[in-house]
Amino acid sequence: MKKVLNLVLSLVMTCMLCACGSTKSLATDSSKYPWVLCTSSPADTVTGIYAQEFADQVNKLSGGKMNIVIYDNSTLGGDRELLESCYSGDVKFIVQNTAPQVSFMSELAIFDLPMAYDTIDEVRQALDDEEFLNIINGIYTSKGYRLLGMADQSFRTMTTNKMIKTIDDFKGQKIRTMENSYHLSFWKSIGANPAPMAFSEVYIGLQQGTIDAQENPVEVIVSSRLYEQQKYVIETNHLPHLLSLITNDQFYNDLPEDQRAIIDQASEIAKQVAREKSDERISGRIAIVEENGTEVVSLDDKTKQAIRDKSKDLYNEIRENVGDEIYNAYLKYASWQ
Repeated sequence: MKKVLNLVLSLVMTCMLCACGSTKSLATDSSKYPWVLCTSSPADTVTGIYAQEFADQVNKLSGGKMNIVIYDNSTLGGDRELLESCYSGDVKFIVQNTAPQVSFMSELAIFDLPMAYDTIDEVRQALDDEEFLNIINGIYTSKGYRLLGMADQSFRTMTTNKMIKTIDDFKGQKIRTMENSYHLSFWKSIGANPAPMAFSEVYIGLQQGTIDAQENPVEVIVSSRLYEQQKYVIETNHLPHLLSLITNDQFYNDLPEDQRAIIDQASEIAKQVAREKSDERISGRIAIVEENGTEVVSLDDKTKQAIRDKSKDLYNEIRENVGDEIYNAYLKYASWQ
């Protein structure tokens, strides 16, 4: 995979150098040499829709003078490789979840606060709040990136073969998680047994019983057909699955003012479209799960609060690591506080 990524990006960079005649600026003539946008998700997901809408809007608003080519489904590498390529300026745009970015920008652990919000509308209020947005933008730019917008795939949920209704029911469940220390701490705090695993291995892991459960947004549960191996989808809604659209900060600043304006406008439109599509697709995805015979289970308020209580140490750890300013700004719209 890395060899393929390096080969493709080398060809792209060769074209760019021929176009601009200098390595000083990262901006290039996209009408001749399209800018690269990468995701690690399939095209038929909200991530894919977000990426495509952004590319389409850039082309439309520029009258065809600005063009973006999309490489999805990890064609040019996984999340970490794409982040590194965006940092170097080889890949111009990325749409991805914030969790892999924590190792690059530690303050983004704020999005790993479990059960911080009960509704996705509250999450979006927090993300769009001017004070919070300024803080987050500063984090990205300090590391060489620029945040253009945040959409979502609603919340991450748990799938399992065990009925879960109370906090005690999580005990002993071997659940696949991403390799994120805060995610691991969360599941341990409520009695589960988290096991980091590459996503490509999850389906067979469930099939063979290597793991009992996994957690992902419903969109991913359906697109990867994980429901085929699970009896229950438990609406833990423990974390919002946020989708960040980012670019290289130097590349953005090197662009002419009119092109930056088009990118800003296109990213805002794409964000709204992605959020709307996420909301529209949820009921359809739930229907697919239920038609397969997998039961969808909601947790009551008592269980949700019990999960928060068990996660108190993790809340304190994240608050200490990210600072009071970002912590308080993010939880501004949390109705349970």
